[in-house]
Amino acid sequence: MNKKMLFPLVLAVLVGLLGSPQHAEARSWEIDKEHTNFYFSVDHIYAKVRGCFTDFTGTIVFDPDNLKDSKISFEIKVKSVDTGIGKRDNHLLSGDFFDASKYPLITFSSTRIAKAEGNTYNVNGTLTIKGVSTDLILPLTYGGKKDNPMAPGMEVTGFNGQLTLDRLAYTVGDGKYYTMGVVGKDVDILVTIEAQRKK
Repeated sequence: MNKKMLFPLVLAVLVGLLGSPQHAEARSWEIDKEHTNFYFSVDHIYAKVRGCFTDFTGTIVFDPDNLKDSKISFEIKVKSVDTGIGKRDNHLLSGDFFDASKYPLITFSSTRIAKAEGNTYNVNGTLTIKGVSTDLILPLTYGGKKDNPMAPGMEVTGFNGQLTLDRLAYTVGDGKYYTMGVVGKDVDILVTIEAQRKK
């Protein structure tokens, strides 16, 4: 082999060895609805009223080594609100609050996921409630992944996150009950997620 042929061959090998490593495609996870919840808590005069939404769907594509292709989204059915008292739930579904017949869904869709401190990831995305969309950051703490001890052949992952929303910014209420000192405007949200997939 002459020198003219040898040089391009050596160059190609070096480029292959020194080139940037390619991340594997981020794989999707199936949400375990029995162990995933969207909880909320809001002040009522001196008490705390707690509830959750029980009907939702979502997409989780997450790989801590490939955040560029990772994405998280949810679609929550407002009519599934549950505070343990039917009369109160019906009031929340009325025009005084969620107006569920006109706005049946709460949606969240990520636009970017970035590493924060420790095992926390900032999920930048758009939240839409009652037709009002805002950009926010949902911080999620990543629990890791492991073989699911309850489901052979499956692996499981999980996330937990908290944030506070001003319900009046999404027109969930007109401020009347807040002005009366009955229902607070700040709602504490707890998102807890468990998801699994085949190994």
